[in-house]
Amino acid sequence: MATKTKDSTTTNGNGNGNGASAVVKPDYEGVSQKHFIFSDEHEQLRESIRAFVQKELAPHAEEWEETTFPNSVFERMGELGFLGLDKPEEYGGQGGDYYTSLVLAEELTHAHSGGLAMGVAVHTDMAMPPILAFGTEEQKQEWAVPAIQGKKILCLGITEPDAGSDVSAIKTTAKKDGDEYVINGSKTYITNGHRSDVIVLVTKTDTEAGYDGFTLFLVPMDTEGVIREKKLEKLGMHASDTALLAFQDVRVPESAVLGEIGKGFYHIMWELQGERLIGAAGCVAGAERAFEKTLEFAKERKAFGRPIGNFQAIRHKFADMATKIESARQLTYMTAWRFNNGEYPVREISMAKLYAAQVACEVADECLQIHGGAGYMKEYGIERVWRDMRLNRIGAGTDEVMLDVIGRSYGL
Repeated sequence: MATKTKDSTTTNGNGNGNGASAVVKPDYEGVSQKHFIFSDEHEQLRESIRAFVQKELAPHAEEWEETTFPNSVFERMGELGFLGLDKPEEYGGQGGDYYTSLVLAEELTHAHSGGLAMGVAVHTDMAMPPILAFGTEEQKQEWAVPAIQGKKILCLGITEPDAGSDVSAIKTTAKKDGDEYVINGSKTYITNGHRSDVIVLVTKTDTEAGYDGFTLFLVPMDTEGVIREKKLEKLGMHASDTALLAFQDVRVPESAVLGEIGKGFYHIMWELQGERLIGAAGCVAGAERAFEKTLEFAKERKAFGRPIGNFQAIRHKFADMATKIESARQLTYMTAWRFNNGEYPVREISMAKLYAAQVACEVADECLQIHGGAGYMKEYGIERVWRDMRLNRIGAGTDEVMLDVIGRSYGL
């Protein structure tokens, strides 16, 4: 029986023979298709956010590296509805799906300021979700509503000088005293710590109960005994303020408890999953921005009489980076699809966070290398990407913790 072979020159996309004019060519330069998780509405939102970011945020990137970005950014984003994209309409949000928060994380990379993106993410995707998920109606009205409006700024207090990845080592205590709790301890590396109006604070209410001894509190930052001790200096993320905080005999009423007494560890672990996935999306988008900027540079910069991108050594770097970026994107998007559809895929979320952060750091480093001496200079912006990206392998769960979560998920 004869075997019929397909000749790409005799068929077009519809199967109609049309000679050489119907050759099916690789679509290298065609308009990229949006991923199936995004609708036309998501793409319209993307365009709106990008226009705002490029017009109102990006021009100030250099200035804010020196001064940190102003609180007015929150107010403006609140006015535009960007702080409550996936938050309930009853509290002033837009009522969108989880993908809208991915769009925001991706488009904020066009601000060319990792610190700004971090400050916004802490507000919208780290501190606000537990308030909306576990807070009383009074707490939501007092804090979530103005936070969505950009009129109140939130921060999250987990890490301590002696407790980072090992959350069980937290020493900040909240002891019952009549109808109040007295809080003592310290927190460090707190993004938005100097500008925030309230902190979602992780404490121990029972030092003998292990993971069942943690409780969350909503502590107004102007409460007596809350001390913003020091503005910390960092390798990167300069546009965001990062604080060392102390709590000295801070008294709060019982109504300050967020969620259930003794369930704070589980509440915060749930919150971290959404945060990690948002972080993964931001890493992929940030890596892509660095890739695009460096690709443009490689096509223009000449060495030995031709653009450096024409050298195999450089061309292969781009091929390798592009493959890893796309792999990280697909892992992140498919995991987001599962998360948005009600699943709780902790293993895959951990994989996405781990891989996307590693890829982003690797891409930033390769992009700096391709720029050569220019990459080491501030004027090109690549050195800032390199510095800002590095935090992603530490914050919201270190590489080592993510690897352990993944390993344990297989019963090891």
